[in-house]
Amino acid sequence: MADAVIIIIILALVSVAVARIYRTVKYGGSCCSGGGPLERKIPVKDRNRENYPFNYRLKVEGMVCSGCVRKVENAFNSDEELWAEADLEHKEVRVLSKRVMGRTDFTELLKGTSYTLVDIL
Repeated sequence: MADAVIIIIILALVSVAVARIYRTVKYGGSCCSGGGPLERKIPVKDRNRENYPFNYRLKVEGMVCSGCVRKVENAFNSDEELWAEADLEHKEVRVLSKRVMGRTDFTELLKGTSYTLVDIL
């Protein structure tokens, strides 16, 4: 009887582990997604770089995974006059803009997220 209980517990643990591995392989390892799919990417409507005369490089703190990159890019790309691409390795975001922007503008876009603008490079 005790052997059967131990076997059932081991099978339950193995099934939980297999399910977690499956989610990680399918959706990628992301601290932000909770093992599910990443949030939908906000597409940039105007992909002509010539329409963005202003170029900014931002140091953003708090990005640790691909889900974080998606959330930061979405925060900026939700503004139709911006085009952002985040670099997880360097903790930077390159923002192309159709207008002049300052620290308060970027900080306001990140408001409501867990990411912090550290510097404009």
